[in-house]
Amino acid sequence: MSQIGHNISLAERARRIRRNALRMGEVQGQGYIAQALGVADVLAVAYFHATNYRPEDPEWEGRDRFLLSIGHYAIALYAALIEAKIIPEDELETYGTDESRLPMSGMATYTPGMEITGGSLGHGLGIAVGMCLALKRKKSQSFVYNLFSDGELDEGSTWEAAMSAGSYKLDNLIGIVDVNQMQADGPSLGVLNFEPLAAKFEAFGWFVQRIDGNDISALVKAFDAARTHAGPEPRIIICDTKMAKGVPFLEARERNHFLRVEADEWAEAIRIIDAGVDA
Repeated sequence: MSQIGHNISLAERARRIRRNALRMGEVQGQGYIAQALGVADVLAVAYFHATNYRPEDPEWEGRDRFLLSIGHYAIALYAALIEAKIIPEDELETYGTDESRLPMSGMATYTPGMEITGGSLGHGLGIAVGMCLALKRKKSQSFVYNLFSDGELDEGSTWEAAMSAGSYKLDNLIGIVDVNQMQADGPSLGVLNFEPLAAKFEAFGWFVQRIDGNDISALVKAFDAARTHAGPEPRIIICDTKMAKGVPFLEARERNHFLRVEADEWAEAIRIIDAGVDA
């Protein structure tokens, strides 16, 4: 991971990521804010505990690759990249505007630290498999992380990639699936039942952990175990998260896949986040 700011707690990193996301959401007045708030703890641990990178050199060959398969979660990753000093904080105000390096869906050609272009769901894990095979040929020690959503479990390409990763014994692959139980069409399990999820990945030859994705201590242990696991298997961390975590009035909204927030509510949401954690 980056060597800057080791005196800042992971809980504070997560708070700042949430705050960055809310500030970007306020620029547009809407967005995939609930996902960003829900996955902030995962991103805090990934970027400030587990992942090797150099903020000043996002294309450093020795870096771990962090792939955002879920293109519409871009606001969450931007929030983490800003906190990691890969993207300047003053670009936050340009989110989703013309000529911005922070488009509403992630695009690798525009944004430092964005490894792949997202959008059509279900492709990230397949790209990760290819990257892992290439890094092995280079004798690289880098890991490839792939963050994907429970909605992407509905895509056949995800399971083809999962089978390939197990067959090729890609021990440099760490999958992270955000199980927040919400898709555009409604509750995830109501759209297509993917359970028992852990057993499915085990059957494909993965080392599997399932945790509370909003528990930072559990996340630290899971990332450490994934990186140090001795077996020749790909690794996956199944993260059960809460949509809009940290802002109760947004958590309570029944349909929060895409949130439209009133002008006065943004300030209230930021106030709640600011009151939550000390550095």
